[in-house]
Amino acid sequence: MQFAQRSSVEQVEEGHDLAPKFDANGLIPVVTTDHQSGELLMHGYMNLEAFEKTINLQEAVYFSRSRNVLWHKGATSGLVQKVVEMRIDDDQDCVWLRVDVSGGASCHVGYRSCFYRKVELEAETETPPLVFMESEKVFDPKEVYGDAPNPTKL
Repeated sequence: MQFAQRSSVEQVEEGHDLAPKFDANGLIPVVTTDHQSGELLMHGYMNLEAFEKTINLQEAVYFSRSRNVLWHKGATSGLVQKVVEMRIDDDQDCVWLRVDVSGGASCHVGYRSCFYRKVELEAETETPPLVFMESEKVFDPKEVYGDAPNPTKL
């Protein structure tokens, strides 16, 4: 796949050329929402290969920074994110995927969305607590992934 060379602000911001800008680590951030409800499901990153595979497969492929590998969402769990629409922001350095999720969940912890907690902004404590906004998991991660280590680095 060939992307356009970035030649001018006008070309990038007002033109028809796809010229994504990857950061110094070769990554571009991605926000992913449910295409029907608009619910924010997750945030991730793509490298060039993941970006190209997402376009070709029309399924979300990310780059896992913690594992340093491509990550075809749903390859292990079956919770594939079918891309309904792919957008890129004005300066082409951030991607927005609108997806249909087979199986109904996007979070490896088992919740529908990776954004399953909110920060209690009006708490009268020095460190505001997190409040769960989802009460039930869509799936049990141990049944799906077994005893594999959690991909999140602490």
